[in-house]
Amino acid sequence: MAARTPPPSRPVGAVTRGTTNPNRLRRMDRWIAAEHGAALRRAGAPVAVDLGYGAAPWTAVELLGRLRPVAPAVRVVGIEIEPARVAGAKPYEREGLSFRHGGFEVPLDGGERPALIRAANVLRQYDEEQVAAVWQRLCGRLAPDGLLVEGTCDEIGRRHVWVALGPEGARTVTFATRMGSLERPSDLAERLPKALIHRNVPGEPVHAFLRDFDRAWAAAAPYASLGARQRWIRTARSLAVDWPLTDGPKRWRQGELTVRWDALRPLG
Repeated sequence: MAARTPPPSRPVGAVTRGTTNPNRLRRMDRWIAAEHGAALRRAGAPVAVDLGYGAAPWTAVELLGRLRPVAPAVRVVGIEIEPARVAGAKPYEREGLSFRHGGFEVPLDGGERPALIRAANVLRQYDEEQVAAVWQRLCGRLAPDGLLVEGTCDEIGRRHVWVALGPEGARTVTFATRMGSLERPSDLAERLPKALIHRNVPGEPVHAFLRDFDRAWAAAAPYASLGARQRWIRTARSLAVDWPLTDGPKRWRQGELTVRWDALRPLG
């Protein structure tokens, strides 16, 4: 009797709501292209994974379009744990863009290691206690110079916070926004990734950071007459005195601000 072929293993993870909108992840994509574009070019023919792209494939289609100008050989693979969503995305496949069924195991042909995994609005629907294990699993799938970007944004992409991780673990946290939409920087607290959102309480580093962010924003109010961008840049300069920001005016002008993960790491 011939040996039976074992059934394929089940994808790792759970089905999420799948909410998505065109152009929702433009801020994250713009940052990835600027900060990780050189590494993608060095990789030769890298693969970038849009993990948990949702009920429609817009974010994967857009990711390819935004990475190709900085890494012309990049390929994007959209991975979804819900089979019906994969079937619905198949008509959008083209050169450099494909879709497949899977989860946190990140199934790629031949065990290929991705140069980028983008997981937006996925872990938001998991428990905080699950985040560390998922991060470790995903970082373990990265190529040696790869990057995991995991975060959360609002429905139309005005406000976004994400963590950037390498194979060794978390590196930075980026706050990005359409500057004119803010009353104060702590408005971004509702978009903190799952690893941080429940830690925005007195005594935790992220709470102290957002407090100082608001104070710097208030002190920079006179610059508002020059526009929200100039007020944001002045706020960032002030914040950099006490917090380890990793970027500068070029990114601040985009409504971004990035701080080292170690400075915001949850206590306990």
